[in-house]
Formats: sequence, C-alpha cells, structure tokens
Amino acid sequence: MSKLINSLCVLISASVIAYTPLAYSAEKTKETQSSSAKKPAAKPKKTAASPPKKALKTTASNKKTTKTSSAKNTKAKQSKVTYTSRKSNVSKLAIANARQDVQVTRTIAARMDANNPGVQSSGVLVLNQQSGEVLYEKNADSIIPIASITKLMTAMVVLDAHLPLNELISITEADIDTLKNTSSRLSVGTTLTRGEMLLLALMSSENRAASTLSHHFPGGKDAFIRKMNEKAQQLGMRNSRFYDSTGLNPSNVSSARELGLMVKAAQRYPEIHQFSTSSEYSFASNKNGSMLTFRNTNPLVKDSDWDIGVSKTGFINEAGRCIVMQAMINGKPVIIVLMDSSGKYTRIGDAQRIRKWMETSPLAKLRAG
Repeated sequence: MSKLINSLCVLISASVIAYTPLAYSAEKTKETQSSSAKKPAAKPKKTAASPPKKALKTTASNKKTTKTSSAKNTKAKQSKVTYTSRKSNVSKLAIANARQDVQVTRTIAARMDANNPGVQSSGVLVLNQQSGEVLYEKNADSIIPIASITKLMTAMVVLDAHLPLNELISITEADIDTLKNTSSRLSVGTTLTRGEMLLLALMSSENRAASTLSHHFPGGKDAFIRKMNEKAQQLGMRNSRFYDSTGLNPSNVSSARELGLMVKAAQRYPEIHQFSTSSEYSFASNKNGSMLTFRNTNPLVKDSDWDIGVSKTGFINEAGRCIVMQAMINGKPVIIVLMDSSGKYTRIGDAQRIRKWMETSPLAKLRAG
C-alpha cells in the first residue's frame, strides 16, 4: 500500500515539475503581448521629447531652402540685368543704324572761352545777320537730314503762292504718316483755315498740318515739292534737297551754313515771325466740339530774356534734335543753327550758351559789330 502511495506522489511531483515551465512560458508570452500592445501609447512621450531635434532639422532645411531661393533670385537678377542691357544695346544699335548716313562726327564740347561758346551740337552756325560774318561754326558744311526744320521752307512756298490764308482745308487719309508712323491730334476730317494749318506746322511742328498744306496746293504735292527745291536754289542752297513738306523723310537734307540762308530768308515773312514764335493756340474741333490746345516746341519763345524773330525745332532719329533761330542778342540780329544735338535739352542749352558767350566774350562782341 505504501508503495502505491509513493508511486502516486512521484507521478504528481513529475506532473507539477513538467507544468511549471509551460506556465512560466505562457506568462512571459502574455507579458510580451501586453507590452507590445502598450508600446503605441508610449510613443507620444518619445514624440514629445523629440521636437527640438526635429526643429533643428527644419531650421537646417529652411536655411537650405533660403540659400536655394537666394541663389535663384540672384540668377534671376543677373538674367534681368543681362536682358535689360541687351535691350539697351539693341536700342543703341537701332539709332546707330539710323545715323549711318549722317556725315557728322560727334565730339565732346570744349569749355566756353573767348573763341568757343562750348556747344555740344554736332553741326553749328552762329551768324551776324547784318554783316554776314560767321561768329562761330562747327561742321557747318556737313550735309545732314534736317527733320522739321523743313517746315520753314514749306511756309515760304505757301506764302509765296499768295493762297488765301482764310480758306478752309481739311486733313485727309493722305496726310497720315506711314513713314515714321507718328501720331497726331488732328484726326482725319479736321477742318481749319490754311493760316491755322500754317500756324500749327510752324509753332507745334504738326506733321499733318504741313502735309495738308502741300496737298491743298495748285498742282498737288508734287508741284509743292518742286517749288520747295526751286526756292532752295534761289536762296543759294545748292546742296539742299526736299522730298516732303514735313521733314519726316530723312532724304530732306541741308547743311548748317545753307540753313542759315533759309532762316535769314524766312525772317522776312511777317507771318513766319508771328506763327513760329507764338507760345500756344487753342481751337474747337469741328469733329466733336472739344477744345484742342497746341504749344510751341521751343520753350525759349516764352522766355522774356530772349527776343526771337524766327524759331523752328526738328527731330527724327536720322537728324537728331535740331533748332534754328533768328534772335536779337546784345542789340544785334543773330542767326543760330544747331544740328544733331544729343539729348532732349542739349539744343536749348547750346542756345543759352551761345547767348551767354556773345554777351561775355570780347571777341564775340567784336565780331558781332
């Protein structure tokens, strides 16, 4: 009996020993699974502890982005500068090509002294109108385009024909500039007297007004241009040529010396004196009734220090900026011709320098008589 009990005890002990490792292994498995299930909840703590590192990474990333953006901006600026420079070069090249037939060579003006008024214009003539003595000249015989200085000849041809200045004439399609495509406030159908058209052509250098004067001439435009060239020959302007009444055609050419002859002749016409030195003119348009005001292209006509008898400005790319005047300086009638001036205000500045030179230089006073 005791043997049987001992055998049972041994069997139970063996079962307990065999079960214990299995139970321990199962418990460990439960703990592992439980630990794995709890890990996602623990992640926020790690995330909360990690922002400084991420912030540093973000800052570093931002720096890289800023450097990249800065590099791109620099390249863009360089590209823009290159484009602007190229555009500027194209513009300069276009003007250079437009001037390729001009025979005058630009020079840097010398300072004013007893012999030199210090003008910057390329072609210059300062002439004592009474004696004909040249007070100063530079490139005075160079044949160059004369732009709207042409309109002085246009005015003389109109006045020589003794056409009625109170006759109404109108702007037509033929007066639209298709050569330079310049604009005008005188729309097709605008009707004014011949005298008003002449005033606008001389005072404001109105191209359509000058054009319609040639179209409303006996024999038309061709006859008008022929008369212009005949008048030039009569005045001794042997090297001057005219192809239109406006000056938009660069084939209209002359020299500073020959333009001096034209200005001297134009000064004899009271209408040219009155119209070319008027400061402004207003009228009601027959098209819509609106008031239109035109002003003189030479600001010196409004300057009380100047006594101007004839004035005419001009500009096209081929000619540069030009101005011719007849004026009283130191009580003497003087003719001033300034051709191919660079810059918008150079021609006006040159006229002022000539006047100052004549008033202060003993030699200029002596030559002026």
